[in-house]
Amino acid sequence: MIHNNFGTMNQFDCLARTNALKEAAKSGSKVIETGERSFLDVLSATTDNSTEGLKFSKHANIRLSERNIDLSAEQLDRLTEGTEKARAKGINESLIVIDNLAFIVNVKNSTVVTAVGEDDNKTFTNIDGAVFN
Repeated sequence: MIHNNFGTMNQFDCLARTNALKEAAKSGSKVIETGERSFLDVLSATTDNSTEGLKFSKHANIRLSERNIDLSAEQLDRLTEGTEKARAKGINESLIVIDNLAFIVNVKNSTVVTAVGEDDNKTFTNIDGAVFN
């Protein structure tokens, strides 16, 4: 489970609500305004595909849960730094190793694809670079 103010299942709920709000805006439904920017604009800015934040795929969230992997804020920062280092080197699919944990990250989309703990199989395929952070 990721420690970033809400648990894994809540991440799915939040994503579903975000997508519902986006669809409502596309269909012309009224969007609640908060100051100069709409709530949807603020929410979209935090959930877009920019390189500012690291996302976790559904598969990665399942692996984190199944393997009882809890990331600290410091580890999440290091994972984000590792992704940026991979991006700077032109890596597309990176293995990023932090402590005894390994992550496969799609660098272009800033998306963690899967996570492996210390007792799991450590064979990795379809990567073009690795970062030890």
